[in-house]
Amino acid sequence: MPPTDTCQPYVLGGSLSTRPHARSWSAAAIIAAVVALPLRGLFVATGSSMEEGFMLVFPDRLRHGDVPNVDFLHLYGPFSLRVLAGWYWVFGYTLESQRAFGLVQHVALIAAAYALARAWGRGVAVVSAVTVTLLVITPIGLSALAWEGGIALAMWSIVFGVRALHTNGRARMWAGVFAGLLIGFALGFRPDLAVALALAHGWLVFRSKRWRPLLVGLIGGVIPMLVHMATAGLGPSLRGMVTDPVFKLRPGRKLPVPPSWGKVDGALQAVSEGPADAPWWRLPALSANHQLFIWFFVVIVVCVGVAFVAHRWVKVSQHPRFTALMAGALLGLGTMPQALQRPDSTHLAWGSCIAMALLPCIVAEFATRRTSRLTRHPALVSAAAVGALLLVVAPFYTFRTYLFHSRVSVGNKTGGFEVSRDGRDFYFGNAALQSASQSAIDELDRISQPGQRLLVGPADLSRTIYSDVVFYYLFPELEPATYYIEMDPGLADRPDSSLADDVASADWLLLTNFWTGWYEPNASSNFGSDAPNQVVAKSFCLVGNYEDALVLLYQRCDAGDGISPAGIGIGAERRASLESELAENS
Repeated sequence: MPPTDTCQPYVLGGSLSTRPHARSWSAAAIIAAVVALPLRGLFVATGSSMEEGFMLVFPDRLRHGDVPNVDFLHLYGPFSLRVLAGWYWVFGYTLESQRAFGLVQHVALIAAAYALARAWGRGVAVVSAVTVTLLVITPIGLSALAWEGGIALAMWSIVFGVRALHTNGRARMWAGVFAGLLIGFALGFRPDLAVALALAHGWLVFRSKRWRPLLVGLIGGVIPMLVHMATAGLGPSLRGMVTDPVFKLRPGRKLPVPPSWGKVDGALQAVSEGPADAPWWRLPALSANHQLFIWFFVVIVVCVGVAFVAHRWVKVSQHPRFTALMAGALLGLGTMPQALQRPDSTHLAWGSCIAMALLPCIVAEFATRRTSRLTRHPALVSAAAVGALLLVVAPFYTFRTYLFHSRVSVGNKTGGFEVSRDGRDFYFGNAALQSASQSAIDELDRISQPGQRLLVGPADLSRTIYSDVVFYYLFPELEPATYYIEMDPGLADRPDSSLADDVASADWLLLTNFWTGWYEPNASSNFGSDAPNQVVAKSFCLVGNYEDALVLLYQRCDAGDGISPAGIGIGAERRASLESELAENS
């Protein structure tokens, strides 16, 4: 039985009406309200000091003439940085501007989910959009990361690809061109979407037997990537976007598959689930580690199950809505490896958001095939089913986080702990991090000179597990002293990396112990080259120790006058202590 909403949706060849139906306004209002409720809280939320930090810093480095993969490490596509640099040029280089761009990416993805699910009616499409909202806003807030932008572009490429199957003439041609253009743009954001896009659009081309408009658009869409490869060079581009993230980084970032039943494997999540950090949630729920374990299998079942059901329905029915379902399901199946390679809550949400957006369509379709009262309310049935699934399987990582930011929005809770300098701000997770960071910022502001070189990293530079890149954003007049602005295990701490030379070239070091207790069951627990630490001990003097060495500020001093910070963050004694702690954790 077809959906009860008789207006032909855009994805299936309908036109964009200049006078939308009242029900369309109602659907838009519901989605807008769901997105808007936590927004104020999200704009003052604790940020990820490396990931959100490099989406602030990297586009600014482009403005200074730096090239990704040549002048600084960048593991994703270059196009997102170019777009964000243009955004900053128009709207200002601020945290708020960056988060506004992240909001635009989220809204684009939510709208794409609505457009694809619209084939089952407005009500079901609203459920799909709300489901995606819970999955994309909660993992990383409004950070303008490339994954959300890439997924949004990929989803819209599917919308136009399906539309090309159900239109004729110029409308079909332009839909195919737009689909190809968006494929290229999506790859410019995240090259690792290639498999998912090939699966979905390969099937669409096989079904339509029309590939020329798609190819024309694709050629236009990959121009930014080709320009980057011509500028950076083929070798550095492949190293930065393929070799480093796939072969060198993976051992230090992968997590057990499936997740551990008895504990949380991801270091960042283990911290956030601590008694002092986890938001309020008094409803009955599984523990965090049990949620992650079960969620992992639910992701596989949903991604594979949606694709399987879509394939069965496409074989037995010619209704165009099943084409939309199949194309979207293949895209979702292609993104599932994102969840499997590091199954923490962020990647589980990222890898399943497309399939979860289509799950309400599956539920609604089954509901309309039953001769009961459910037939009249498929949207309510799908909302109840998907809502119950998330509430049972992953409430901490969907409803709880959404509720917390909503409470901040209405003034019931406070947001992150703010640090600031010259009108630029950022939000850390607790008062100690705020105090240490602000003290170091104030001191460095007082004694540094524009044009000097700053290196930010962990206190023990033989374990480059994470880097608080946001400090570069707060000091735009200082030159980053390292290729490894973003620091990752297996890259910056390799014996053949340039990190020791980079440290030697710096005027200032801002090193943190925020992540010293980091433990994950992977290669990030290994110690790499100690050469950068030796340079610190030999050539740098300690200027400030803030909040019991949470932040350490060093200044270059003459040879022979260096002060070895053994026992504070670097040196043999500290290293031995950390090795003992990590052995106990393992």
